[in-house]
Amino acid sequence: MEGKKTHSHASGQRAILVFGAPCSGKTTFSKRFAEQFKATFYDLDSLKQEHDLSRQFVLLLVEQIARTGTTLVLEGGNDTEKDRRELAEILRAAGYSPTLVWIQTDVNTIRARLKNRLKSVDKAKSVYENRVQVLEAPSDAEMPIVLSGKHTYNTQLKQVLTQL
Repeated sequence: MEGKKTHSHASGQRAILVFGAPCSGKTTFSKRFAEQFKATFYDLDSLKQEHDLSRQFVLLLVEQIARTGTTLVLEGGNDTEKDRRELAEILRAAGYSPTLVWIQTDVNTIRARLKNRLKSVDKAKSVYENRVQVLEAPSDAEMPIVLSGKHTYNTQLKQVLTQL
């Protein structure tokens, strides 16, 4: 996988859509994967939050980003099946082959990581509960690659590469 621009989308560029609960290991995996394969990484939730963007604006950004023809790793913005379908449709229309990666981590690990990050049990509980209320597990039809957020990056990488 190269992050270079292609003259034609006929070869089908890759777009890796990463999602999971907060502190499940999404960002760690996404950034390392993007770096290793010279892909472009975007955290759509962070962009939306930092710049107070609407969902519609984020989708327009993804359309523009997809015009670059670079290999993409997109984290966030895909908590529900509807969200993932919207992103995948935009990417397919631009000649991409989207792959869904769902990172799962047990609740106790997530809560411990959140507590450590936020330095507050109450904040950790609130963030966790708010996010998991909207997070939808992928359907079988979405054919996700399922990774453990507790495994090493190399183990996760092997699993992704064998399923791409």
